[in-house]
Amino acid sequence: MQDSDPGEAFSIATFCKRYGISRALFYKLQKNGKAPRSFKLGRRVLITKEAAREWLRAMDGNAA
Repeated sequence: MQDSDPGEAFSIATFCKRYGISRALFYKLQKNGKAPRSFKLGRRVLITKEAAREWLRAMDGNAA
């Protein structure tokens, strides 16, 4: 899946670019259990668009 692919899942790089966070922050969030749900497809780690939306809602709720 290319970064411009309109598929149903993001690569970590695409997710970070889309949501304006660094990969380092993504991995820090993941370490702390606060990153979006992800899954492995072969050697790739992907994040569904639904998981990204759920993560964004959760992060928005934490800011309130």
